[in-house]
Amino acid sequence: MKRSGFTLIELMIVVAIIAFLAVISVPSFNRFLAKAKRAEVYMNLHSIYTAEKAYWAEHGSYTTVLNGPGGLGWKPEGYKGGGKNESFYYTYGFPNGSEGQNYFTGKLEASASHLSSARADKNGFVAAAAADIDGDGEMDIVTIDQDNNIQILKDDLQN
Repeated sequence: MKRSGFTLIELMIVVAIIAFLAVISVPSFNRFLAKAKRAEVYMNLHSIYTAEKAYWAEHGSYTTVLNGPGGLGWKPEGYKGGGKNESFYYTYGFPNGSEGQNYFTGKLEASASHLSSARADKNGFVAAAAADIDGDGEMDIVTIDQDNNIQILKDDLQN
């Protein structure tokens, strides 16, 4: 009687090949996830740009108050008070002020201190967003200005 099937060596080779492919694909998958998180920042920064332009048309200056009295009336979709329970990843806004007014902390909990390049005055504004999107301890910092120019100040995807 002849038996058919795989030998232990053949099965070990297949498992080794699958493990090797997994090791190769995990960094690519993590990079893909980080790029998807960055897509969020472009949408929200363009939304802040639009709100700042509307505010300037009405008041003749730009503001660092995103939400609340005298502000733009902008906050990220589904905002719940900031932190791990949020549906958005980045921290948005301006460095000085308070949570829910001048900045909004996303689920990756980047400190508002990373928004130090953000400012607003009569002549222009720069709004910022920051997050450690790939979990390596390096911040991804992206800004938008009054001319709708997006700039990546610190690129977390290059590390």
